[in-house]
Amino acid sequence: MRTRRLILEAAASVFDEFGYEAATIGEVVARAGVTRGAVYFHFASKRELAQGVVEEQFVQDVIPERACKLQEFVDTGLVVAYLMPRDRLLSAGARLSLGPDVHGDLGGGAIPGWIARLEDLLKAAGERGELLPQVVPADTAWLVTAAWTGVQIQSQKLSGRADLEQRVAGLFRHLMPAVAVPGVLAALEMDAGRGARVVAEVSAARPAERPVVGAAEGAEGAEGVGG
Repeated sequence: MRTRRLILEAAASVFDEFGYEAATIGEVVARAGVTRGAVYFHFASKRELAQGVVEEQFVQDVIPERACKLQEFVDTGLVVAYLMPRDRLLSAGARLSLGPDVHGDLGGGAIPGWIARLEDLLKAAGERGELLPQVVPADTAWLVTAAWTGVQIQSQKLSGRADLEQRVAGLFRHLMPAVAVPGVLAALEMDAGRGARVVAEVSAARPAERPVVGAAEGAEGAEGVGG
């Protein structure tokens, strides 16, 4: 499992830097410091390797469970905004999900997974009476994912993601009044520093484990959401 993770992190750095078409197994082998056979033992093709990078971001859930499910919903978007410039797996997953050179090849990449995750949180929020009556979880999850993706792309283009946390926080402050009942809305934490605080909370709760943030910090150059 350690070798597999090492290969995925190396592959993420390659895909994030070069894109899907220009990335090569040889470069992944060089960066991972493993043999070509080790790569093919875990992944039969470059496409399988790219799919592994996309799926890896869902393996470790870094959002603590809350009594308020809409806080979990907001935390999901803000934590990803915090991690996106710092975790190559997320950044590469974004590029592989939305890059023009892999259109359709990975079945939407990470986007369906994020939609499903947000829909589940909204359904749970509805069961707790946190949603306004007109909210349809499937529709809202789709729209929020699309809006988050647009914010991420625009932040990448205009500031290299330097303002991503601020912009995503602004997105939630605009959207949540149309989703949450007033009492829940008033209690939601949606400031730009929320994602960093949640990541720190998770890291403090499991000090003996691998850090939440990937080793390759400061990743740049990918387009799209992490997705």
